[in-house]
Amino acid sequence: MPTMELTEFLVPEAILANVRAAGKKQVLQELARKAGELASVEERLILDVVLERERLGTTGVGNGIAIPHGKLAGLKRLYGVFARLEKPVDFDSIDAQPVDLIFLLLAPEGAGADHLKALARVSRLLRDRRVCEKLRGSERADALYALLTEHAASHAA
Repeated sequence: MPTMELTEFLVPEAILANVRAAGKKQVLQELARKAGELASVEERLILDVVLERERLGTTGVGNGIAIPHGKLAGLKRLYGVFARLEKPVDFDSIDAQPVDLIFLLLAPEGAGADHLKALARVSRLLRDRRVCEKLRGSERADALYALLTEHAASHAA
């Protein structure tokens, strides 16, 4: 089973650097707004799907990382949006640590395995402490994109 590359669902325009947010919901709104622009879908629909998923259990996976995700009718493909927050926010994470690196993943309703492959890809990448340190040390969207995709490509082999 070939691994899915981040570049298949993450474009340079999908990177939000230095996001200021007061809390979890505000961060999710920012991500939903950007995803809505990229996917030509109403922000509200995306936010509803993501908040619904959060009600099932937090997507704050620990170590300052959250991977909110959901499936949406009408999407043609997977979409990723990455945000680096200026200041960490409480995300009800499993380790109770605030979150400052967030990767939103949206999939078409019938995406099945692709959705899971993409989630696995993102979580593998963000489990790497060195990658996270570099992301936290970067303030430019282009640098963040390069770190995310470059690292993904070099570890795909």
